[in-house]
Amino acid sequence: MATKNKTNKSVKKRIKVTGTGKLRYAKVGRRHLNAHMTTKRKRQLRRAGIIEGRPNVLKKYKIALGLL
Repeated sequence: MATKNKTNKSVKKRIKVTGTGKLRYAKVGRRHLNAHMTTKRKRQLRRAGIIEGRPNVLKKYKIALGLL
């Protein structure tokens, strides 16, 4: 008897799906030890990262999120 796949909760907490189907995530490296970073680097890390144009990666995460 076939069952549904469970959503991977750790992925669900880290990745959000945009309206167009791209995946957004918060960039790493912002928690601590930021004093040595330039202001430009810290500002760039504030923006969300986008996963797009990589069908294999998108499919893997969408399966983990329970979208496929």
